[in-house]
Amino acid sequence: MKTLIILSSALFLTGCFDSDEVQDSNQEDLNTNTQIEKNLSSNAGQVVFEKNCISCHGKEGQGLVENWKQRQADGKFPAPPVNGTAHAWHHSPAALMNTINNGGIKLGGWMPGFKDQLSEDEKKAVLDYIHDLWPAELQEKYDSRFK
Repeated sequence: MKTLIILSSALFLTGCFDSDEVQDSNQEDLNTNTQIEKNLSSNAGQVVFEKNCISCHGKEGQGLVENWKQRQADGKFPAPPVNGTAHAWHHSPAALMNTINNGGIKLGGWMPGFKDQLSEDEKKAVLDYIHDLWPAELQEKYDSRFK
């Protein structure tokens, strides 16, 4: 009988707790963890960008020439901006990863491939960093289309 009373009381008391608060707390933890992971990836991406990309795409990803669509004297296209002012944000993550892996020579540019120079984590991190260079409006468009 004592066990029945204790179990009944426990069941009654569990109804007193608001499960929404627990769910909200869990969602906040998930959002916080996701943001922390994104920040770590972006910071790692900045390091990768500075070591491998800055010399052609510029410190802020702005590119180094005014007209990146015009062939240079050698007949090749210069590196385009990756800060949202060119076309990078139009391309899927798979297409961007393909360019990182295989370079831009087949596309008329002179970007080398980084397939064997960067790890998969480094390549993903640099894509996250480039994404962070774009204005919020472009990030939202990109995310709604590709993520």
